[in-house]
Amino acid sequence: MYLLLVDFNPIKPDAGLIIWTTIIFLLFWGLIGKYAFRPIAEGLKKRANDIQGALDEAKKAKEEMANLKAENDQLLQQAREERAAMLKEAKDTKNQIISEAKDRAKADANNIIADARQEIENLKKGALAEVKSEAGLIALNIAEQVIRKELKGKPEQEAFVNQLVSEISKN
Repeated sequence: MYLLLVDFNPIKPDAGLIIWTTIIFLLFWGLIGKYAFRPIAEGLKKRANDIQGALDEAKKAKEEMANLKAENDQLLQQAREERAAMLKEAKDTKNQIISEAKDRAKADANNIIADARQEIENLKKGALAEVKSEAGLIALNIAEQVIRKELKGKPEQEAFVNQLVSEISKN
């Protein structure tokens, strides 16, 4: 055994050892290449394709989310604008109703005031007519008493008074 170890020098290998080592290495490399490297390379390629597909889908999803967010923002803006328009329309309608009610109330108040003034005027005219009538009756009573006192026994004066009374009754 000692002989084998003395002749062995790893720095200067024997030609047969180099040939067999090379043949075994090439066979090993071929087998590893065929059964290990190729499937590994295909697996890596498939993995890279899967990753790229996932990245592409993530990018698409991100774009879709951005589009949905933009649509959402647009819908929210539209809803805000519609709400503002509805509130403005409601406020305008409220103001219009209030204005119409005020105008109607003013017109009704003016009608009531005009009716009251007319009623007052009518009552005033009636009262004046009654006062004039009463004053006329009082004046007639006084005049009648004065004239009776003066006309006692004078037929000319009685004829004149009868003529005046007939003229007044014609008017």
